[in-house]
Amino acid sequence: MSTNLSPSPALLSEQRGAVLILTNNNPGARNALSLGFYQALPTALANAQADPSVAVIVLTGAGDFFCSGGDLNQLKLRRTLPAAQRAETLEGLHTLIRSIRHCTKPVIAAIEGGAAGAGMSLAFACDMIVAARDAFFSIAYCKVGLTPDGGITQFLSEVLSRHLLVEFSMTGDRIGSERMYALGAINRLTERGGALPEAIALAVRLAQGPERATARIKTLCQAAYDNDAETHMLLEARYMVESQGDTESAEGIAAFLEKRPARFAALRGK
Repeated sequence: MSTNLSPSPALLSEQRGAVLILTNNNPGARNALSLGFYQALPTALANAQADPSVAVIVLTGAGDFFCSGGDLNQLKLRRTLPAAQRAETLEGLHTLIRSIRHCTKPVIAAIEGGAAGAGMSLAFACDMIVAARDAFFSIAYCKVGLTPDGGITQFLSEVLSRHLLVEFSMTGDRIGSERMYALGAINRLTERGGALPEAIALAVRLAQGPERATARIKTLCQAAYDNDAETHMLLEARYMVESQGDTESAEGIAAFLEKRPARFAALRGK
């Protein structure tokens, strides 16, 4: 069943079963980040996190492009602001990034066309990325005399060598999806027009899993790049203890022993 919702003209929302599809709706500007999107996405993710009927979120762009990044006309105006105010305006983007990273439910990016500048930051803030073969990625900032933001250099440092990170950041060159896939930076490749259907199919699969264990796994995967081994094993032990006492593991183990599919969806929100 599909339910269409519109919390903001800048962000379209559609729920299909346990999958929530959020669409950046600014196709006339290749889905450049708008004030309405800045305001709507964190609220939509917070609402999704609190809604037991939502298990996984897919983030995409309207039309044939994911996101071209920041609005250069707005960036031009910000040059006239004092440094403190320029720093304050950056918090809009960083709030978007944090809202994705801190959401306990998986967020999957579906990329058509391209993801450039802050649009690339938005894509790599997500937990998984599905991209069309002909899509591209570009850090882009250097081309207009700017430096990367939105966490993109940190996110890419998790999957790229330092030398490639420096090259991609300093040239702003377009990197094709096939190369990003070969580098292990994205999860799935599709033909043109197939990114959203493939992302939804992946989301449906994840939605069948255990909600609370999935949230713990997301935290573990994010923390793994910062923790030393001993600290991380302590975190893993803490979550294993919690999971062992959870009704999700009772159902999962029983289902395995009884040779039947686990019914995790019935435990969602409980």
